[in-house]
Order: sequence, then C-alpha cells, then structure tokens
Amino acid sequence: MSRTIFDPSARAELFARIDRLAPDAPARWGSFTPPKMLAHLIDAVRMAVGELPVPQRRSFLANRIVRYLVLHVFPFPRGAPTARELLTRAPGNWASDVAALKAIIERASAQKDSGTWQPHPAFGVLSAADWGVLIHKHASHHLTQFGA
Repeated sequence: MSRTIFDPSARAELFARIDRLAPDAPARWGSFTPPKMLAHLIDAVRMAVGELPVPQRRSFLANRIVRYLVLHVFPFPRGAPTARELLTRAPGNWASDVAALKAIIERASAQKDSGTWQPHPAFGVLSAADWGVLIHKHASHHLTQFGA
C-alpha cells in the first residue's frame, strides 16, 4: 500500500523528516535549495486543494494505467518537469515556511472526503486517495533530495 498523508503515522513521519531538514542542506540532485523546495511543496499542496489554480495540460500521464504506475509503483524520476506555477513563489522565513508546509498538509489531510480536489495539471482528475498518495510521495521525493 502506498504511503498517504491521510495515514496519521505516515504524516507524522513526513513531518519529522521536514523538521530534520536544514535550510542549508546540499542537494543530492537538481537545482532547488531547501527554502525553494519548501515553497514549491507549499504551492503544490495549495494547487491540490484548489487554492492555486494551475491549468491542465495534455499529458500521457493522464492515462489511468500510466497514472497508477507513477503514483503507486515507480519512484519519481529526478529532474521531472513541473508546472511553472509551482516554481514562482519566493521562499519566506525558514521557520514560517516549515510551519506553512505542515499546516497545508494538515488541511489537505482533514479534507480527505469532504473537500474539493482540483485536477492535476498532468495527471488530470484524481481521487482524494490518489491526491493523498501523490502529496506524500512528492514531499518524500524532495526531502530525499536533501537527505532528510
């Protein structure tokens, strides 16, 4: 079973990893800094819950079989493209951004079955369960990028 933000223990483990992250940690790959990565993750979850509109783009990832494999089987590839809307936020104060990331993940997890989930720009319409897995997997991917 894939890890999800809807599982309290998986969410707590994710938050512990966020707390271990240092603002000056070197990247194992990619061009993000830890502060820029936090800003990116905040906006990615804001997109999921409908707070940040991001237009859909035609993508082979919207195919249900491909989407399932990417979300539940394969690891995220390093350097995968992302929506430019998720790269524009300037990092803020480190402690504030850490708190903001954890808060938006908590809000997303609280709306599991009652909230409005936006279509993903590449994957298309996702269920709440798929969003829970995607948010966890995306955050975990970037935390691993910095050794957390």
